[in-house]
Amino acid sequence: MLDVRDDAGARERHRMRAIRARQQEEFGGVNWGAAFFGWLVAIGLGALLVGLLAAMGAAVGLTELSETEAAGNASELGIGGAAGLLVALGLAYYCGGYVAGRMSRFDGARQGMGAWLIGLIVTVILAIAAALLGAEYNVLERLDLPALPVGDSELASGGALALAAVVLVTLLAAMAGGKGGEHYHRRVDRAGFLE
Repeated sequence: MLDVRDDAGARERHRMRAIRARQQEEFGGVNWGAAFFGWLVAIGLGALLVGLLAAMGAAVGLTELSETEAAGNASELGIGGAAGLLVALGLAYYCGGYVAGRMSRFDGARQGMGAWLIGLIVTVILAIAAALLGAEYNVLERLDLPALPVGDSELASGGALALAAVVLVTLLAAMAGGKGGEHYHRRVDRAGFLE
């Protein structure tokens, strides 16, 4: 014998899924406002974390190495610095993707990718502006930031690989963060099914 409550519960779950599908059709896709605020979180947290990494490097005396000591340990310093940078940027973009996914009800991975895409576009625009305007407008050269006494050739050898790793890690972290932010809304939906 079929239980009437089971049948009513199934109809209610079907009705809720239909409502959610209509909502996603109407409000799904990339929400550029949420993606922008996710990017703001990612860039702010990234600046803080990279600043902390630089301060830790200066605190342990990495900037006081002689040129021969730094050149002799360039691969170890480069690998350690790249790993620290990847972790910092990955965490920053995860948090930015989370904010974007949490602000927008649907398509969390797309919201995270939108935050990442805004970051990529801004980076490309700033790189083009620096190339066109020249070194006199390069803000980073005017700052007295701690730096390793290693030549450009040693640092540039792994630059392309490091850039590819940063692009891939930040993209995946932002998308995972967006899915994490969207998960909150799915929990709310499930609670609505239980009533």
